[in-house]
Amino acid sequence: MDALIKNPHFRLFAGAIMISFSPVFVKLVTVSPTTAGFYRTLIGGMVLLFFIAIRRRPVEFKKAAIVAVAVSSVFFALDLWFWHRSILYVGPGLATLLANFQVFIMVTVGILVLHQHPSRQQLIAIPLAIIGLTMIIGVDWSALPPNYRLGVIFGLLTAVSYAGYLLAMRQARSYSDRELPINEVALMSLLVATLLGSAALLEGQSLIIPSVSDGAWLLCYGVMANALGMMAIASSLSKVTTAEVGLALLLQPALSFVWDMLFFARATTVIEACGAAIALFAIYLGSRTPLKKL
Repeated sequence: MDALIKNPHFRLFAGAIMISFSPVFVKLVTVSPTTAGFYRTLIGGMVLLFFIAIRRRPVEFKKAAIVAVAVSSVFFALDLWFWHRSILYVGPGLATLLANFQVFIMVTVGILVLHQHPSRQQLIAIPLAIIGLTMIIGVDWSALPPNYRLGVIFGLLTAVSYAGYLLAMRQARSYSDRELPINEVALMSLLVATLLGSAALLEGQSLIIPSVSDGAWLLCYGVMANALGMMAIASSLSKVTTAEVGLALLLQPALSFVWDMLFFARATTVIEACGAAIALFAIYLGSRTPLKKL
């Protein structure tokens, strides 16, 4: 077991598998979407704080790093706010697939802001993703139920928010020479918990956990997704290839789609399944090749 834990490839894919269960937990709990996000980040942040405490290493942040983490916290709070609602409206599978369209937001930012040149694969990936999404949701947008359309919009806003989080967290990481972003993710998690907890109260939602089963699912959500999953992936990134990272990014929405069909009996037509496969392939193409400087 120790050998497996030390293997970066094992950590990468184990982390992706753990995170793939995130939308399942959101679907299973009876608390509001905002409250679910609050407990995910609060529990995950507390677990990471405990890990930092037992390591007994000094926690130091540069002022610029704190600002970058604060910005990433705002984006991640928006990410969870939009994503949890998308999960309830369109299901765990499609909501997670839409969230991973962040790959194309990152490509666009790279081109327009960072003056990077996209690869041929990334240029092919964008229209493929649009085709795949169209096959899933259908051509006639107006014929879809209002909540379903809102769920798709929330899913795409999740992608935008997630891209903002990744960019801001990358900036925060540039001020640190630590291999693992434990300090940054712990601080970010607690800041997000504060933001979502405040939002829940403003929305008139209770932060009280109504049942033991809800508490168990929220505990699993916080530990698996926000602590173990994120750290497992983060600890492996510098030791695996870009293609493997792309496969791991692909694995999360693919498994979430599978869990949606297995656990919640999602009805999927052949056209929708083909569209999901095309969109997943597009996500893989978009993420596997790094952008090049112009």
